[in-house]
Amino acid sequence: MEITTRHFFTSFRHDTRMKEIASSRSSERKPLEMLVKGRMRSRPLYVEVVDVSEGGCKVKGRAGFAEVGESVLLRIKGIHTPVGKFVWVDGKYAGIAFDGKMHPAVIEHLYNERLRQKKAQGRGEKAA
Repeated sequence: MEITTRHFFTSFRHDTRMKEIASSRSSERKPLEMLVKGRMRSRPLYVEVVDVSEGGCKVKGRAGFAEVGESVLLRIKGIHTPVGKFVWVDGKYAGIAFDGKMHPAVIEHLYNERLRQKKAQGRGEKAA
């Protein structure tokens, strides 16, 4: 019973925190689910960008890959994001807040490229 209760409260706190973050966002997040390369602490970093917005993104990596406050720079499809900082880490997932903003047209381009790539994969074609 204790484990279940602890899991419930941990899950509740995480869900509540995610809702607080979502309500404070000033721009819409676009799902990407794209493996990207970045740099953190002068070393390469490989993560999956789960979603992206003008002000930040959610990434997935190996457990323990980042700590709150660490700086990171990502390169998505050849486009550098603004420098960002990890603002939350929860297991394999982490949130990055960019110091600047990504232009909405760039985010829309990345999102549309990902849609084209998924569509091509569904047809068994090579994505450009």
